[in-house]
Amino acid sequence: MAALTIAALVLTIFPLSLALAAVSDLFTMTIPNRVSVVLLASFLILAPLSGLAWPDIGMSLVAGLAVFGGCFALFALNVMGGGDAKLLTASAVWYGFNHSLLAFLVTVGYVGGAVTLIFLLLRVRANSVMAMGIPLPASLVTAKKIPYGIAIAIAGFLTFEQAPIYSLAMNAFQ
Repeated sequence: MAALTIAALVLTIFPLSLALAAVSDLFTMTIPNRVSVVLLASFLILAPLSGLAWPDIGMSLVAGLAVFGGCFALFALNVMGGGDAKLLTASAVWYGFNHSLLAFLVTVGYVGGAVTLIFLLLRVRANSVMAMGIPLPASLVTAKKIPYGIAIAIAGFLTFEQAPIYSLAMNAFQ
């Protein structure tokens, strides 16, 4: 019973946190710090309980540090927002330092490019879109930023099944 509860938590906390971050970023152009804190704390609690080996947990933290280093550089260059950097870092630990992290980051890049193009097109055509009666949050039309939390969330949804902790959680149901 306990193993199923832990597996259910692994399979729900990560996607729900990403969904919350994406919705918040869409409507407010901010990602609450508590989302990143919940992601990191949940991983630290659930990883050993789900059976992830201690060396793998350590490498997951190394993955988070590596992603944080890259995000910090992008933040310093004013290319990435602080909320996006924290969300990407907290999400990276769920993947570990392996092929699944690379798949996640590459997917973030591709989806981020698509999201950026969509939002730039929406902003160019904002008057036409609003005239058609499609309600857009004002922040999408007037903001200079792109809500990249959406891309991070979509990439997480698409690649989470490759993460080692996901596999462990799914095995608990068999």
